[in-house]
Amino acid sequence: MKKIIVTGALGQIGSELVVKLRDIYGVGNVLATDIRKPEDTCGPFELLDVTDAKKMHDLSKDFGADTMIHMAALLSATAEKNPQFAWNLNMGGLMNALEVSRELNLQFFTPSSIGAFGPSTPKDNTPQDTLQRPTTMYGVNKVAGELLCDYYYSRFGVDTRGVRFPGLISYATPPGGGTTDYAVDIYYKAIEQGRYTSYIAEGTYMDMMYMPDALQAIVNLMEADGSKLKHRNAFNITAMSFEPSQIAEEIKKHIPTFKMDYNVDPVRQAIADSWPNSIDSSAAEEEWGFKADYNLENMTVDMLEKLRAKLDQRAIS
Repeated sequence: MKKIIVTGALGQIGSELVVKLRDIYGVGNVLATDIRKPEDTCGPFELLDVTDAKKMHDLSKDFGADTMIHMAALLSATAEKNPQFAWNLNMGGLMNALEVSRELNLQFFTPSSIGAFGPSTPKDNTPQDTLQRPTTMYGVNKVAGELLCDYYYSRFGVDTRGVRFPGLISYATPPGGGTTDYAVDIYYKAIEQGRYTSYIAEGTYMDMMYMPDALQAIVNLMEADGSKLKHRNAFNITAMSFEPSQIAEEIKKHIPTFKMDYNVDPVRQAIADSWPNSIDSSAAEEEWGFKADYNLENMTVDMLEKLRAKLDQRAIS
């Protein structure tokens, strides 16, 4: 990667990924794009609706990109509210991005998700290669996207790569409509209100990852020797698996008065119930050296420290 265009650059992952990529490859070598303008522009930025294939092509060509990182997508809970729009955005945008990558010979990354699994998938230590029959539009999009990326590699030779992200936890961006976002919101509420009402039921395990590990995984996979990649797309990766009461207990170690109760959202609970309890990331470990540095304990320490500083700064300003 030398000249990188990023779609969905203002989203949960994209906003932090652009900063990391610019730190590594140089500010001027990373073009951020999104459908809305950023509040602050700290490097090259262009407005882009990913359903506009011509503009995506022209921006990539004019920038001299050699890599596209396609992050623009509607998340799980939001997609269920408008499944037709989700299909048009998620799949239409992905097809455009793959076509531009084929036409301009770009290396290509797009994320999949644990949402690509379904209720008939093995729940514990879910294998890399297994039954995928999701019951959400988001999951259907992700399975179709995995297959489409495999097709563009085998049919056209596009250097497609991707991972199946678990729930991602970050202090930098607020929750954005995902089923696992309770694990972000709980930290905000713990600091601001001292209590949290979980929309996910007690005992519901889901895989999670702290954002620094997720960002490093993207860089490491894109820089990996392609000849060693057997799967290329949709690598299982994970750092931890926990249920709501476990994250609450970890927070109590630092905020002893913290309280949590439950008001389960049937839509997001049904989505969570269709996903694995834990997944097997051994293929990513073996093929390109994936490793996570954060677990629930050290993530909580860092998350509370960074989030307090962010909220204090917001109060001052």
